[in-house]
Amino acid sequence: MKTIHWLGAGLSSLPGIKKIALSPQPLILWNRTLAKAQEAVDAMGCDVAVKQLDWDALTQAVSAGDVVVSMLPATMHLQVAELCLARNAHFVSSSYISPEMQALDAKAKAADLCFVNEVGLDPGLDHLLAHALVEDYQSSAHFNKDNQHFFRSYCGGFPSVANDFKYKFSWSPLGVLKALKSPAQWIENGEQATTEKPWLALQDYQVTLADGTNETFQAYPNRDSVPFVGQYGMDDGWNVQQFVRGTLRLNGWAQAWDELFTQVDTLTGEEGMAKLAAISDELWDKYQYNEGEADRVVLSVELEVKDPSGENTVFKQAYGIDEIGNERGSAMARLVSLTVAIAIESLLAGELPAGVSPAPHKKVIVDGWLEQLAQLNERVFVS
Repeated sequence: MKTIHWLGAGLSSLPGIKKIALSPQPLILWNRTLAKAQEAVDAMGCDVAVKQLDWDALTQAVSAGDVVVSMLPATMHLQVAELCLARNAHFVSSSYISPEMQALDAKAKAADLCFVNEVGLDPGLDHLLAHALVEDYQSSAHFNKDNQHFFRSYCGGFPSVANDFKYKFSWSPLGVLKALKSPAQWIENGEQATTEKPWLALQDYQVTLADGTNETFQAYPNRDSVPFVGQYGMDDGWNVQQFVRGTLRLNGWAQAWDELFTQVDTLTGEEGMAKLAAISDELWDKYQYNEGEADRVVLSVELEVKDPSGENTVFKQAYGIDEIGNERGSAMARLVSLTVAIAIESLLAGELPAGVSPAPHKKVIVDGWLEQLAQLNERVFVS
């Protein structure tokens, strides 16, 4: 039986580690701080082999056909993937596919190895729901590429009980602050739109929740949404009027962060980055989650379709997730790492293709993953 080597024992990993640990699959947890990993395993009550992350030791331990899961910082994924190529092992991560990772596709295919990425929450579950949504529409009587299509996918994590800042941090705020300085691209009114500062494209966004009530959030685009038009199967002559993947925040977030936006906007160069790090430390001291405090994750993936004239809505459907932290872990940790664990099981079952790939799009696999999540009490609702 092949061994799973899980790298990283951070908070976002623990529910997935426990799921694998309770299966018959051999599992080794590797972490830079051995005591921290052992403490986490003991708290879960699982029998897991724990080893200190040392690259030479890891290289020697990985055998052909094993699965190496990188829950390390994204900058380290390539090193892990190259180790997998050298040892003829499979690779899994929840992060976006970088150009450097994509460049390994041919080598992975030649070795019949699966290098699976984007199988967490966002990216990950958002992909699954998008594929399911497009499948539903294509199977309906209303499918017509000439219709006007409006696709919106937003995800966010925040405290379940709103604070004055409308946000809290599970780890260093520096990544969130840097993201505010990153440009975004999406499709609006049938054309590519861009913004250098995500908050300048902020808008109110209403989500219909599982109980049928509506809640207003604030949303903004992030990264580059445009390549996902093709990934979701909407590029072959479809009349796409809007296509946006972005971030969801609690209502009032922009007002609470207004002064911070001004600060971030003025920081440039090395001196600016040093100041940004100092701001990050201040925010961490003031707005980190308290021990036992529950977080909340909301994901909404929506497709609205109007006739070619744009006068009448012929199809409108959304898939959503709304989860709160509980005794099984934070909502963010569960939704990220349980999906990673399901991806590992799917890989070992031979369901995933060789080469570098994101979350699967085949309906039978998507349905299977969502059913497994439902069995773990992480449910998707339709509105």
